[in-house]
Amino acid sequence: MPAGGNRRAVGLRRQELAVLAEVSVDYLDRLEQGRATNPSSAVLEALAVALRLSDAEREHLFRAAGLTAHRPGMVPRTVPPGVLRMVDRWTDTPAGVFTASWTLTHWNAGWTALFGDPSGLTGLAANLAWAQFTTGLPPIVFEPAERDRFEAALSSDLRVAAARYPTDPSLAALVAGLLEHSSRFADLWAAGTVTEHTADTKLVRHPEVGELRLDCDVLSVPAGGFHVVAYSATPGTRDAERLAAVLR
Repeated sequence: MPAGGNRRAVGLRRQELAVLAEVSVDYLDRLEQGRATNPSSAVLEALAVALRLSDAEREHLFRAAGLTAHRPGMVPRTVPPGVLRMVDRWTDTPAGVFTASWTLTHWNAGWTALFGDPSGLTGLAANLAWAQFTTGLPPIVFEPAERDRFEAALSSDLRVAAARYPTDPSLAALVAGLLEHSSRFADLWAAGTVTEHTADTKLVRHPEVGELRLDCDVLSVPAGGFHVVAYSATPGTRDAERLAAVLR
């Protein structure tokens, strides 16, 4: 909205909110006063967008109006600024941020040092699930049980994402492609596997320092369903020394 004018309170004026939500000021008055008691989902969605409500606030708005808040149909790809700052400040912890459908969207310098520069990866090439189920992840060496847990968690995450963002064409294409090209994924998908990521260790082969056994933690960001994957080493170990050498 245009700046200027004296304001006695922080926030949008009622007239400004009406313009942004494309409703009349009179209708907003009636909503506030309880004289309009059955707002449509379209009006509520317009108000939620105009007021920049979070997912939790949006759901509360719909429930207060006696309606069900349908989830947005597209996988969020804009990482919350606080998450970006947090990951970038982890100078001794390689970390990458993935969307709900496991597409790499942000990483810090440590991630580049450990796995190489992913900036040239686009489309399916930037998707962790696609890489794992079709070409594998060459820097990471899995024990059979580790691979089973990891792949079950990936397929479960995609199942949750598909239910949460049912109209995202990229996600639908990813699942269809995996079903076509990976029998392992097809088996997990057909089984309806629902699980979660657990703290695990992974063996990473680095071209300069050799093998590193690192702890791998997957942190969930409820806003947008992002996954933050962080690698670290136990202090005082050979792996910690090698990781420090990689990050120098």
